[in-house]
Amino acid sequence: MSRSRTVRWVLLIAATAALGYLGWQRFQGENQPAQTESRKSVPARAAVPVRTAAVEKADFPVYLTGLGTVQGFNTVVVRSRVDGQINRIAFKEGQVVKQGDTLVEIDPRPFQAALDQAKAKKAQDEANLANANLDLQRYTKLGEFATRQQTDTQRSTVAQLTAQIQADTALIENAQTQLDYATVKAPISGVVGLRQVDVGNIVNAATQTGIVTIAQIEPITVIFTAPEDQLPDIKAALAAGSPRTIALSTDGKRVLSIGTLSLINNQVDTSSGTVRLKAVFDNTDHALWPGQSVSTRLLVATLKDAVVVPDDAVQHGPNGLYAYLVNKDNKAELRKIKVTRSIDGRTVIDEGLAPGEQVITAGQFKVQPGSLVTTAVASAEQAQGKAASQ
Repeated sequence: MSRSRTVRWVLLIAATAALGYLGWQRFQGENQPAQTESRKSVPARAAVPVRTAAVEKADFPVYLTGLGTVQGFNTVVVRSRVDGQINRIAFKEGQVVKQGDTLVEIDPRPFQAALDQAKAKKAQDEANLANANLDLQRYTKLGEFATRQQTDTQRSTVAQLTAQIQADTALIENAQTQLDYATVKAPISGVVGLRQVDVGNIVNAATQTGIVTIAQIEPITVIFTAPEDQLPDIKAALAAGSPRTIALSTDGKRVLSIGTLSLINNQVDTSSGTVRLKAVFDNTDHALWPGQSVSTRLLVATLKDAVVVPDDAVQHGPNGLYAYLVNKDNKAELRKIKVTRSIDGRTVIDEGLAPGEQVITAGQFKVQPGSLVTTAVASAEQAQGKAASQ
């Protein structure tokens, strides 16, 4: 009895195991297509779209940047040199005048009267001199009938009258000068500013207030500063010629004028450790104006055949500067670099890159060393952007 019961239990367990195995097989068969489809739906790792640029070998200009102030090449405060009332103002504020143009006319009548008086006095003395010469000739012809004292006295009278005429000539020239001063003329060519007096005012030669200011703007100068430790480079550049100097807007984005360095000040400002420099610009288009603040760039050297990349290729990391290089397999390669100078969107590479290599300039935030990259998408986006802007 117990033996048959054991057999029944063994058969029951075997049947249960067989049914479980068949169910598992059926379950696996039903889920196999779904697993296959899920594997097919998993996409392959896509390439990262980036933009690249070639590492170039080119001449790289070395500029010293700074801030400066525009000044007139010459600036003159026009003042009256005689006293009198202003009859006419012959200029307009802001007008460009040339040297010798009439600016102001002062009442000339007192000066004309003084000139006429000096001329009359000279005519009177000339008549007296003529009469004295005739008397001297008579005494000379009389010979022994005229005393020597009379002759010597007459010669002295002639000499005195001759000297008097010379003094009269000087008085006439002075009176003429005073009359000329009544017409105030431009001493230099330039732009006149705001006038300080009006018609009818009395001007005085002793006053410090001028009539108007004239600033010469063709050419024009810019005064700017540079660190004293740059003096050797600046002096070497000035000794070699006239270093190119660029004046830009204060934000450094727009070139206003291009000139040359003309002067290094004769001393260094010990309080700031800088030296003042003076550059001259033709300024024919009047882009520079006296008192204007500008940014400056002074060319002190040119690096020949330097290795240059765009600024966007240079990345900052915890271990220093680096750039992503695209190798032959279109994979990103991290390269540590050393740079020296950067300007106008270009950077000089001292170590780490070679001319002809391709560096990533945009899209680095998605790139890791060994990432597959592509420039097709980025190039298409750039082309679409250009087309839209056009």
